[in-house]
Amino acid sequence: MSLKSINQVLGNIQRSAVWQEQLFPRLLNCWVEIVGAGVAAQTRPLSIQRDVVWVATSSAAWAQNLTFERKTILMKLNHKLSTSLVDIHFSTAGWKSLPRTETQITISASEHPSYVADDLVAEKLVTPSLDNALDTFKNWARIMQERSHYLPLCPECQCPSPPGELERWNVCSLCCSKRLR
Repeated sequence: MSLKSINQVLGNIQRSAVWQEQLFPRLLNCWVEIVGAGVAAQTRPLSIQRDVVWVATSSAAWAQNLTFERKTILMKLNHKLSTSLVDIHFSTAGWKSLPRTETQITISASEHPSYVADDLVAEKLVTPSLDNALDTFKNWARIMQERSHYLPLCPECQCPSPPGELERWNVCSLCCSKRLR
């Protein structure tokens, strides 16, 4: 009869099916916090088997991109769950077969880099009803022009740009898309 160290015994307990079953709900509870709301909307953890997390993704592109980030995600999961998961596998398998039982994760418009708050010209948004489409368009154009006076300029094209775009890409979204072509 060989004696096992306490570390070996604890390791066997952590790898047991009962331990893995208790770990999975904890993983589900912190998934959005670990990967962020945007990624969580495109992924669903399926299971933990032999210290490997299996995650369904909405597309092969998501699976590939997240595979490149798996070490970072794994490190965050191990830290948050105080466990020693060894890997994460991302695949589209299981994405359509699972029902969406959890609440739909939505990202508000104010979180988008191109969002510009309407409070800059809020008092001018309340206008009398306009009779024709041309007057309505002119009013909208005036409001947009007044709002853009408060926006910083893109360093590349000198156009007024939302601060979120400049913070994220250092240029406006149009200049960023030109760079990516």
